[in-house]
Amino acid sequence: MSSSSSLNLDGLDLNQVFFKSISNAHPPSQTNHHTKISVIGVGNVGMAIAQTILTQDLVDELALVDANSGKLRGEMLDLQHAAAFLPRTKIVASVDYTVTAGSDLCIVTAGARQNPGESRLNLLQRNLAMYKSIVPELVKYSPECILLIVSNPVDVLTYVAWKLSGFPVNRVIGSGTNLDSSRFRFLIADHLDVNAQDVQAYIVGEHGDSSVALWSSISVGGIPVLSFLEKQQIAFEKDTLEKIHKQVVQSAYEVINLKGYTSWAIGYSVANLAFSIIRDQRRIHPVSILAKGFYGIDGGDVFLSLPAQLGRNGVLGVTNVHLTDEEIQQLKNSAETILEVQNQLGI
Repeated sequence: MSSSSSLNLDGLDLNQVFFKSISNAHPPSQTNHHTKISVIGVGNVGMAIAQTILTQDLVDELALVDANSGKLRGEMLDLQHAAAFLPRTKIVASVDYTVTAGSDLCIVTAGARQNPGESRLNLLQRNLAMYKSIVPELVKYSPECILLIVSNPVDVLTYVAWKLSGFPVNRVIGSGTNLDSSRFRFLIADHLDVNAQDVQAYIVGEHGDSSVALWSSISVGGIPVLSFLEKQQIAFEKDTLEKIHKQVVQSAYEVINLKGYTSWAIGYSVANLAFSIIRDQRRIHPVSILAKGFYGIDGGDVFLSLPAQLGRNGVLGVTNVHLTDEEIQQLKNSAETILEVQNQLGI
């Protein structure tokens, strides 16, 4: 399914017809790496990610995989037909995982759609069996790739992918609270009437109801917000802060209730992570990683979001953000929430 062309030119190489070869040319250097990303699942989220990646001129090849062959071919053709408006990228698709061979990054979005009012954790059992058929195939054809998990509940499924893949922990990442943090920054920016890019703020922990807002480390234009307010003796209500965090938690549910699913924001969020990884940007993102040993989390192998530096080798490190005692306890509680569900899997 890699091409939409049905023309039979009897083996004629049109490249030789239209172009005259350069004499004494050397073959391409082995250092010219062919960059490839595979997206598993061509639902609303998968296609939003694929479309955003294509506009970033990030890869040489984009592979799409889905169990629905008709929809898969339709999505491939739709993207291919936009070739004149996009950076040159080879777009291929198949129900067979051989099409993903040699991927640098495999992004897994496949999974049951979250229903209105359904918590992310309730999705787990419906997605677990699917991962058992997906992850081993990706490992088989791209043993050196980085796995980026997007399906919900993302923290538990990132753990599942890690266990099923046998990969080192730096090469299995969940999209985690990268989008939650973007929503958080937007709400704070909106509240203060500033640009969201000037707001430094993180949501950590579970991508879900037990997430933790790191109020103590929020800064706007380099100014630590809460300590500045205290020094200026400006009173602020803790209820106001909690209200903003609640809006972050509820925002995905609101979008789902209004349009049936989320797509664009998560598409930009994951493409942003892909850019940091493929281009070795070494930027800090709150993503789901193996959290054991960080911030006093030691109850078991649990994946949850922490501010991590991402680059070409996946997770390069975790930032030493100062957390208050209350935030550390909330983070531990979030870890326990995930572990309770995780321990039922028997993996």
